[in-house]
Amino acid sequence: MPNFGDLIGAFMGNVSAPAAQSRMGSALENLQQQGLGGLGGSGGGMLDGILGAVKGGLSSAAQNPAAAGGIGAALGSLVGGGSDSIKGAVGGGALAMLAGVAMKALTSGGQAEVAGAFSGGDMPLGMKAPETPEEEQALEQTASLVVKAMINAAKSDGEIGPKEMERIVGKLKESGMDDGTQHWVMMEMSKPLDLDAFVVEIPNTETAAEVYAASLLAIEVDTDAERQYLQQLAQATGLNPAVVQYINQTMGL
Repeated sequence: MPNFGDLIGAFMGNVSAPAAQSRMGSALENLQQQGLGGLGGSGGGMLDGILGAVKGGLSSAAQNPAAAGGIGAALGSLVGGGSDSIKGAVGGGALAMLAGVAMKALTSGGQAEVAGAFSGGDMPLGMKAPETPEEEQALEQTASLVVKAMINAAKSDGEIGPKEMERIVGKLKESGMDDGTQHWVMMEMSKPLDLDAFVVEIPNTETAAEVYAASLLAIEVDTDAERQYLQQLAQATGLNPAVVQYINQTMGL
């Protein structure tokens, strides 16, 4: 099976929408302002890698004002030309960011369960490192659903054509993804979009919120088909409209 954390990092540079970096940057800024990343808070550690890398990118951009554009611009630069370790940090940081956005959306939107009911106890896995084999498996499952969500969203305004598949798989190969991972991605892209079957795989509301947020990284949301798909995804997974609105706003949509 693919290493889905690394695959998310590769997707950020090769499959995600042009707006993905700015949306992830917007979410990271919001989480940092709320004390959930890079501030030594309870969930900060899992975001430190990507925030540290971004700050380094911003420092370099500051020396070239024409290249400066905030956290989103730094993310685009890092993913586009970064080392495997940077891309790994982007993948892990993306999971932590999605988990943080989901937690804040569910608590602010009134859809969270009792305290301590997240996958990692007081917070979702992704913001918290897994401590048991069961938690490792749960985090890997979430990562796989995040990748599938991005692929499904990319299909929402039509199938992914053969030329686009070749381009994406070629980029993944350049990123160091092995043959098995490339084949898995190709098979997922080749499948017809089946929202009902995908929703069955989503185990809980926490993961549904992460999957919805991940979908915003894969598309521009500038067509009726994309907007309709997001509405159907939110409804099919039972996300409260207030939760959806919070996620959209946090990610700058």
